[in-house]
Amino acid sequence: MKFSEKWLREWVNPSLSAHELSEQLSMAGLEVDGVEPVAGDFKGVLVGEVVECGQHPNADKLRVTKINVGGDELLDIVCGAPNCRQGIKVAVAVVGAVLPGDFKIKKAKLRGEPSFGMLCSFSELGISDDHDGIIELPADAPIGADIRDYLGLDDNAIEVDLTPNRADCLGIRGIAREVGVLNNLDVCEPEVAAVNATIEDKLSITLSADDACPRYLGRVVKGVNVKAASPLWLVEKLRRCGIRSIDPIVDVTNFVLLELGQPMHAFNLASIEGNINVRMANEGEALTLLDETEAKLQSNTLVIADDNKALAMAGIFGGLHSGVTTETQDILLESAFFSRDAIMGRARQYGLHTDASHRYERGVDPQLQRKAMERATALVLEICGGEAGPVVEAVAEDKLPKQATVTLRRERLSRVLGISIDDAKVTEMLNRLGLDVTQTEAGWEAVAPSYRFDISIEEDLIEEIARVYGYNNIPNVAPKATLAMLPSQEAKLPLNTMKSLLLSRGYNEAITYSFVDPKIQNALFPDVKGMVLPHPISSDMSVMRVSLWPGLLGATAYNQKRQQQRVRMFETGLRFIPQQDAPNGVLQQQVIGGVVAGRRNEEHWDLGDSPVDFFDAKADVEALLALTGKTGEFQFVTGQHSALHPGMTAKILLNDEEVGYIGAIHPQFTKLLGVNGRVFVFELVVDAITDRKLPSAVPVSRFPSNRRDIAITVKDEVRVGNVLSYIENIGVNQLVALNLFDEYKGKGIEPGYKSLALSLHLQDPDKTLEEAEIQQAVDTVVKGLESEFGAALRE
Repeated sequence: MKFSEKWLREWVNPSLSAHELSEQLSMAGLEVDGVEPVAGDFKGVLVGEVVECGQHPNADKLRVTKINVGGDELLDIVCGAPNCRQGIKVAVAVVGAVLPGDFKIKKAKLRGEPSFGMLCSFSELGISDDHDGIIELPADAPIGADIRDYLGLDDNAIEVDLTPNRADCLGIRGIAREVGVLNNLDVCEPEVAAVNATIEDKLSITLSADDACPRYLGRVVKGVNVKAASPLWLVEKLRRCGIRSIDPIVDVTNFVLLELGQPMHAFNLASIEGNINVRMANEGEALTLLDETEAKLQSNTLVIADDNKALAMAGIFGGLHSGVTTETQDILLESAFFSRDAIMGRARQYGLHTDASHRYERGVDPQLQRKAMERATALVLEICGGEAGPVVEAVAEDKLPKQATVTLRRERLSRVLGISIDDAKVTEMLNRLGLDVTQTEAGWEAVAPSYRFDISIEEDLIEEIARVYGYNNIPNVAPKATLAMLPSQEAKLPLNTMKSLLLSRGYNEAITYSFVDPKIQNALFPDVKGMVLPHPISSDMSVMRVSLWPGLLGATAYNQKRQQQRVRMFETGLRFIPQQDAPNGVLQQQVIGGVVAGRRNEEHWDLGDSPVDFFDAKADVEALLALTGKTGEFQFVTGQHSALHPGMTAKILLNDEEVGYIGAIHPQFTKLLGVNGRVFVFELVVDAITDRKLPSAVPVSRFPSNRRDIAITVKDEVRVGNVLSYIENIGVNQLVALNLFDEYKGKGIEPGYKSLALSLHLQDPDKTLEEAEIQQAVDTVVKGLESEFGAALRE
C-alpha cells in the first residue's frame, strides 16, 4: 500500500516528521518499506502563461515563446515540446533555477534565438517518467506562484508492507485510523452526504450466489462526459499512490479504492442487456478482459452478468465489452461485498493480480459499500456531470460476516504483556480502535467493528493493546528462571551409559519391530508361547517378541546378504512374556541384547582374519557388567538354552539369580535364520544390572606391593572363575590384586588336568610386609585351593 503523506495528514496530522511517522507505523505492525519524495530536488520553477508561441526561424522542431511569469517583462524561451501552444499555463524554470541533478538554468541561445529559461516536463522535475511534453497546468493556476507550493510537492510517498490480516489498512481511511489511535488524535474523516436521485433509471439486481456475494449495490448515472479532464488534485493523489490517471470515471473508482479501501467498478450502461445477475460462471464460458485477453472461465469463478452474458470477473477484472470508453454517456456504478473465500486464489488461477483482488482476498468492510457508492457518485457528478438514479441494493443479511464479540481478561492481559495497564487506558485504546467496549468485573467485553474481521479471540485484543501501547514502552525485564537439580541417583546406571560403552566397542544400535515371525520365534523358544496379534501387519509379523534375538538375527542376515563381513549390533527394548500373575497377563521387561558375527577385526593388513568366538562376546558383556562395579558378584555358569549351542552357552547370574544368557546360536537354526558362520548373542535384563555399586575411598598405601606367582594343577572341569572367586574370599587381607596370566595343557601335565598360573599382589596399608608374612599369605591360598579343588602346587 503506497500513499501520500499529505493526503494522510488531511485526515489526521500528528506532530511527527515523516521519519518519525514511519517508525511509529512500523512499530505498530504496519511495516514501512520506503519513504520517497514525490518530486526531485529543485528550486526556481514558477507557474507561467504562454502569451505567444511561434515557429523558430532556424529549426523546424523548435518554437519561440513569450512567457508571463508575473514580472514586468515577458521571458523569451525556446521550447521543443510538441504540446506547447498559446494560452496554456506551464512550469517555467527561470534563469538561476536549479533542477534535479544540480542542473542550473542559464541564459542561452538556441539556433540563434535567445532563451531566458526552460519550460519543464514532469520528468525534468523528477515528478514522474512522463517526458512526452511540457506540464500543462489548470487554467486557474496563479501566474508567478512557485510550482512546488502550487502542486504541494513538499510531500512524501510512503509505502507500507501490510500483513494479510490488516486489509483494513489498504486505504487512507484505515491508515488514518491507526495513526489517530497511536497518537490519541481524532480523525477528520471527509463528510460523505447522500446524493439524491434526479432520475428514475435503475437496474434490478439478482444474487444467484449470495454465499459469495451477500451484498451488491448498483447505481445508474446518465449523461456523463467521459472526455472531461480529471482535476489536478485527483491526478496528483493517484500519482503519489502509484496509480496512473486514465479517465475521470476510472480515476474516481481508483480514488475511492485508495481513500476508503472499497474496490468499485463502472460499466458502460449501453452494453448491459437486461438486468444484473451475480452468479457463478458456466464452465468454459468466455470473457474478454480489459487487457484484451480472453479468459475461459471455470465454474468456481464468480461473475457479474446481465441476462445474456458475463460482464466482469467479480472482484478481479472487468470485461472489455462492458468497460467505459470515450463514447460512453451512461454508466452503472458497482459497489459490492464479495466473500474472501469466493475471491481467494481466483485471480492467480487466471494469472492475474489486481488492486481489487488484492483487497477482496484479504477482506473488505461489509458495511462500507453504500458510503463508497455515495462518495463515487458525488465525484463523478462533480467532474463529469450527469444525473444519478437511485441506489439499488441486493443483500442477504444472513450471509454477511458477523461482528465478533471477544472477552478480554485483565489477568490474562497482564500475564501475557508482563505489565499492568490502567483499566481506563485499556478501555480508551479499545474504543479508539473502533470496538464497542463494555467493562466487566474480570476485564472487558468488546464487539469488533465490521472492518476488523481479524479480531476474533482474546489474543487478538492483547496484540492490539500491545501495538497501541507501544512495544518500545514495554520494559525489558529478564525472565526469572529457577534452577533445580533433576532427580538423579548416582547408584542408578543410566541406560545411555551402557549404549555408549557398546558403541565405543564397535557396535551399532539397531531398532527392530516388537512383533516377529512366529515360525522363527517358536523354533528358538519352543517353551514360550508369544502373544498373537489379532490384526497383524502380515503373517510374518504376527506375534509379540519374547526376546530381542529374532529381530537382531534378522538384521544380521540382512547385513550379511549385503556383503557385510563383520556384524556387531545391539538393541534395547521390551520383551513380552505371557504371565498370568502379571498386569494384563503379560510381563514386559526392558532388556539389552546384542549379536556378534563375522570377523573379529575390520579388514586390515596388520590384523588377522580370525572369526569371532565365544570369548569376544563374553568380553563385551563383562565390560558392560563392569559398569555396575559388581564384577565379582556376577557369574558365568554353563547353561542350557533352546536357541543356543549346548557347548557354548552360559547363564549369567547375579547373587545366584539369573539375569541373562550368552552363547552361540545353534547350528540347526542357521538355515532358518539365513545367517552365515558362527553367530553369538547375549541378552540381559536391564533392571538387574542398573544398580551400581558406588566406590568407597580408601587411603593409598605408602608401602610397596609384592607379587608372588604360583602355578597349580587342577582337573579340567574346575572352572577358573570359581578358583579366582575362592581366592578373593579366602581371607587374605593383604591381597590387593589377583590375575590369571596363563593356562597350560600338554607335556608335563597329566591328561584330564590343566595348569593355571596366578599372580598374587600383596600389600599392607600400614607397613612393609615381611617375607614371612608374604609366605604365610601364599601358603594360606595354596592350602585352601588344595582342600577346595584338589589342586596341587606345580613344581
